[in-house]
Amino acid sequence: MTTTAQTTKRPGRLVNFEAAREEHGSRADFMAEMLQVGDPLADAVILEINELGKEAKRQLNQGILHGLDSLDNPPPAITAFLTQIESMPEWIDHDTVAAGDVPDLSLPPVWKALASSGLSLAHVYASPSIAKLLVQTGQLTTMAERRLVETGMWKNQTVLPGSLLRGAPGYVGTIQVRLLHARVRHTALKHGWDSAKWGLPINQTDVARTWFGFTIVPFLYARAFGMVFSEQEQAQHYRFWSYLAHVLGLDERFHLDIRDDAAAEELLDLLDSTIAEPDDNARALTEAMLESNAKTMSAGPLSMLDRATVRDLFNGVLRHVHGDRFADGLHLPRSQNAALLPLLAAVSAQSWQLQHRTAQTTAAAREEFTAVIASVVAENMPDHTAYQTHISPEAHAA
Repeated sequence: MTTTAQTTKRPGRLVNFEAAREEHGSRADFMAEMLQVGDPLADAVILEINELGKEAKRQLNQGILHGLDSLDNPPPAITAFLTQIESMPEWIDHDTVAAGDVPDLSLPPVWKALASSGLSLAHVYASPSIAKLLVQTGQLTTMAERRLVETGMWKNQTVLPGSLLRGAPGYVGTIQVRLLHARVRHTALKHGWDSAKWGLPINQTDVARTWFGFTIVPFLYARAFGMVFSEQEQAQHYRFWSYLAHVLGLDERFHLDIRDDAAAEELLDLLDSTIAEPDDNARALTEAMLESNAKTMSAGPLSMLDRATVRDLFNGVLRHVHGDRFADGLHLPRSQNAALLPLLAAVSAQSWQLQHRTAQTTAAAREEFTAVIASVVAENMPDHTAYQTHISPEAHAA
């Protein structure tokens, strides 16, 4: 089953394409082309596992944990897959990967819980094609809380110092996520996914949109509330996530030239301007996510507020950052507490400035916040996430 569609015709999902091409040039053509490209290396692994069974899965798991060199006579698809992942691109260095996502770890943990694993997903879910596939799996609307926890824990784990080094938890988890994408893509195509209309399921362009959901979108929220990163910090953030994109199998033409928020916003604008307005699937997923996140936050970091107030706050923040058209498209009501947002932004900005008044205070805050995130991951990481159990020999045997 091919994972690069045998057609040069642009998928029907694209809107405003000529206007996008006029503004973004050849990038628009590249984006459209990538709608019909999956992840050939990961997709070949899924086919190989389907053919060879438990032994292939055992070798794959061992190779992910201990490297390709630890395997005796691995099958060809697994060999090619691990070879690509283990090749260290010339544009990344060990120290950058080992340090983790330093700017992200400078954000207060409560803010990370609010923006990174919750509100940022609203932007991802606004894409009708992404929403359609997620609803089709039947998992997020009925298991929103579990999926949000898994996504948040994966992200928090991956940005910790050393976690994206070979064999470390973030590295392993990211590869498992990549393989889960390949399995979902294989299943969707097998069950009649309309690639002419939607592009391939979990295509390169949609993976890029998700990547932006963990890079620029959280920074848009942070900036709106007075937390601004320097050019050096932005470059460090995007270089770390470029390496993560390499492990995740995202074409480097989407991310390699992005060194700051401005470049990320430009490409994100291309993706945003060529998708249709949110549909019922997008609204259902967003509603499930916001309700689940409000429940979690009101019982934890924002326990001083009741669930309804937290949800109202979410509505206000989303409208404040993404604008009325975005919020109205998702049928988000106007916040009853919208007038408080400027005050919250002022308080947040003042706290951020105090945190960054010297190099020593900046480092001390980051060390404190990193310890909190590491503790949260250690105490709350699910034992058997969807992406972990997906490629386990036990899952195959079952």
